[in-house]
Amino acid sequence: MSSENSSDDAQRVWDVVVVGAGPAGASAAYAAAVAGRRVLLLEKAELPRYKTCGGGIIGPSRDALPPGFELPLRDRVQAVTFSLDGKFTRTRRSRHTLFGLINRPEFDQQLVEHAQKAGAELRTGATVSRVEQHGSAVPDRRTVAVVLQDGETLLARAVVGADGSASRIGAHVGVKLDQVDLGLEAEIPVPETVAEDWKGRVLIDWGPIPGSYGWVFPKGDTLTVGVISARGEGAATKRYLEDFIARLGLAGFEPSISSGHLTRCRADDSPLSRGRVLVCGDAAGLLEPWTREGISFALRSGRLAGEWAVRIAEAHDAVDTRRQALNYAFAVKAGLGVEMSVGKRLLTVFERRPGLFHTAITGFRPAWKAFVGITRGSTSIGEIVRTHPMAGRALTALDR
Repeated sequence: MSSENSSDDAQRVWDVVVVGAGPAGASAAYAAAVAGRRVLLLEKAELPRYKTCGGGIIGPSRDALPPGFELPLRDRVQAVTFSLDGKFTRTRRSRHTLFGLINRPEFDQQLVEHAQKAGAELRTGATVSRVEQHGSAVPDRRTVAVVLQDGETLLARAVVGADGSASRIGAHVGVKLDQVDLGLEAEIPVPETVAEDWKGRVLIDWGPIPGSYGWVFPKGDTLTVGVISARGEGAATKRYLEDFIARLGLAGFEPSISSGHLTRCRADDSPLSRGRVLVCGDAAGLLEPWTREGISFALRSGRLAGEWAVRIAEAHDAVDTRRQALNYAFAVKAGLGVEMSVGKRLLTVFERRPGLFHTAITGFRPAWKAFVGITRGSTSIGEIVRTHPMAGRALTALDR
């Protein structure tokens, strides 16, 4: 466990306490620390730790990283093979790198180190049981009490909840979810000859369950193979992953890790704050509903949460606190919220017509160009629908 000793912690009031040291939490801690505030970053695990995640770093993720951050890339993707439940396979290539692939333990650790270099303090092995904004543990209205599982209480002017998709801070804020998906993943070590065949190329398979898809992401001598679909289809999702691995000729290789994870997507009216407490990343249910891409949403919302937590820490009354919290919500909804609303519409169409998506992206040049633009970060789904009349009309027609 790294920190000052706990008796010192108990005597001081932190400007910002961030709960959870994933990409959202580390970004929030970095943003608040860079502003010169006293920041404490709490993480229940010991770092580095494994997370179920494909590990794709698209343009918006890259652009949201701290200055000077060197991505620990395992591969750079320049080709994508698409298939429709294993059939109609087609590979499309780009002259430029589309996106990078990382292992989450290395990536997350590096983000935390950047937050520490900016001045944030880290405490690992610290599980938060609850936060309190009223009551005997709270000395005044400008303070939030963060109560740890061992009974220790930490005090803060503002709290950022970045404690993942089963967030305790999210429960305190009252986060509401309207889409929950199950992702299953296997990390499969492969021989050099197999690894070479996948180098620089990923596979995306539109799956047999409505709204599902699978992926193969190469990372040197290991392939990350996973599938995702709506929760409630557990047995079918497991069968999809097994069939997918067998179809790829990878069933003979023993996975080093097999894991599962629920992704949770917020309802449109879900709150992003309560009093002096903000939520971001998975804790807020922020991710792209169609692809379920979450790293870029975590990095971007984490940075915003850190910046607005600084303003909330400086707020002297409930009115100013509320104003800053509303500004944070507006900033999230104006950017990430627009992308999410278009993503939800795309998911609805994709659930009904996966073949249409496959045909468009493999045979229709503007669709492939849009995919390239989104992954490289030169545009977004929301921007395409807003600025390309044909895309907007097509989506409206499909909605019907």
